[in-house]
Amino acid sequence: MIKNYSTEKLVDAVVLGMQEKKAKNIVVLNLKSTNNSLCDYFVICDADSTTQVDAIAGSVEFVVKKDMHENALHREGFENAIWILLDYMDVIVHVFQRESRDFYNLEEFWADAEKKDILSQY
Repeated sequence: MIKNYSTEKLVDAVVLGMQEKKAKNIVVLNLKSTNNSLCDYFVICDADSTTQVDAIAGSVEFVVKKDMHENALHREGFENAIWILLDYMDVIVHVFQRESRDFYNLEEFWADAEKKDILSQY
């Protein structure tokens, strides 16, 4: 697959999609320098309800499709909307309900990754 954009632009589109639906605690983990990483970036956020988790994931898909002309290669978790994962190959998106995010604690698991917190706009 040939892409006509930088991975960082894809990350920006993902973050914008999250912000459109008021995602909380948005974090970008740069995994490029870690050993055995699955991708270049994780973009993680959380929400207060399954409805909001679903809305955030849908917004990410919409913005990435509109701005980057890409669809997720794999998507899962829409059935219960507790943890939705969108795989864009170089970027993996995680949208959690707050309790699930605390339980799985991906930031701690990938503690050696460079972490960037995205400030809320509300």
